[in-house]
Amino acid sequence: MGNALSLGSRPRRSGGCVWGCFVCLSNGSLVAEPPGCPSQLAVEDVNDNSVSLAWKAPEQTGSAALDGYLVECCKDGTADWVAANKELFLSTHYTIHNLASGDKLQIRVKAVNASGTSVPAVLEQPVVIREILEPPKIRVPRHLRQTYIRPAGEVVNLLIPFQGKPRPQVSWSKDGRPLDPTRVTVRNGDRDTVFFIRKAERSDSGQYQLTVRIDRLEDKATIDLRVVELPGPPENLKLVDVWGFNVALEWSPPKDTGNLCCSSLRGRVLQHSTKGVCQWFTVLEHCPRPSCTISDLIIGNNYAFRVFSENACGRSATAAVATELAHIRKPEIAYKPEKYSGRDFSEPPKFTQPLADRCTTRGYNTQLFCCVRAFPKPKIIWLKNQMEIREDPKYIAAINEGVCSLEIRKPSPFDGGVYTCKAVNPLGEASVDCRLDVKAPH
Repeated sequence: MGNALSLGSRPRRSGGCVWGCFVCLSNGSLVAEPPGCPSQLAVEDVNDNSVSLAWKAPEQTGSAALDGYLVECCKDGTADWVAANKELFLSTHYTIHNLASGDKLQIRVKAVNASGTSVPAVLEQPVVIREILEPPKIRVPRHLRQTYIRPAGEVVNLLIPFQGKPRPQVSWSKDGRPLDPTRVTVRNGDRDTVFFIRKAERSDSGQYQLTVRIDRLEDKATIDLRVVELPGPPENLKLVDVWGFNVALEWSPPKDTGNLCCSSLRGRVLQHSTKGVCQWFTVLEHCPRPSCTISDLIIGNNYAFRVFSENACGRSATAAVATELAHIRKPEIAYKPEKYSGRDFSEPPKFTQPLADRCTTRGYNTQLFCCVRAFPKPKIIWLKNQMEIREDPKYIAAINEGVCSLEIRKPSPFDGGVYTCKAVNPLGEASVDCRLDVKAPH
């Protein structure tokens, strides 16, 4: 009894009392205790002819030192357990070799010491002996990585490729529940899966989960499908303000957006019509906000306005119509003439172009010219040798826009001399002279 106590370190459970690592029975005899069960048995790797295992040593080694581990396996569905190792080993890793590809095996591990074997640690799931050459991976197309929007009534046909070798197991679900086979058809190939809805309905919207699995390896992807219908019309379209050639309008979003949030609406289409003209003209498309300003309207016209909603499915069947007409009034303009200070243009006569001396031939008409400026209009007097030329048919005097002229008809040597042009108005007078020579023809 003393020796038995010296072997133990801490008390352990017993059917009566426990001293050291021996169980004290009710009759007083001592019995050796086997080791505890290994824990966390798991598969590290598997291929077409072997499987690698790992586990943790038992916390209780029993009444004697641990001799090693025994690995056993049997085909799934049978109870014919066969030892995989001929000799015990102390490592917590082991690889079973020379297995047949495609077998489905149950595997367990026992701890062994001099007192016996432990309760076995058994894998929760049987292991299929096959090599995973390529882990499962879903290749989601770019256009499916965001919400996929389809109009109601159209076909939904999604081809999603994946990879994995051997051929993975493919499964679909919607919002965590199995698919409705009356609505969705799925075809799975070696490298892709096809998701098909012949005629999409609003109820088909939701999150579809795709799972690709090879044994315990798997990859998942979620496809967010949104089936949309035509939106309802906007509400409460009203005329906010009219000024100059402009009109300000605002409205409320539609109650039914066609299974889309308001921010996902493509926009609004605004139209106007002139009173008396049964035709609508689009003045604004894809308006993102529930308000706008229309400019460049025509003065004097009365305008009616309406607005449609628009999403990926199209334009709403009806429109919101403003109850008021917008009258573009002609602005009233009061004419205010500018005030100018009076200016005195009075000016005494002043010759701007003097008379020029001339030489002419007897019998050929000739003219004398000069220019004068004056206000009021001056009186023009012509003189010959300081004698005023009065009504004489030989002389024709004229003034036009300040240009004074004197025509001498068929002059003779007697008509030669000094000619003077005098301009006279109430503010003064001025005069210019010239000499005229008349020569006989050769």
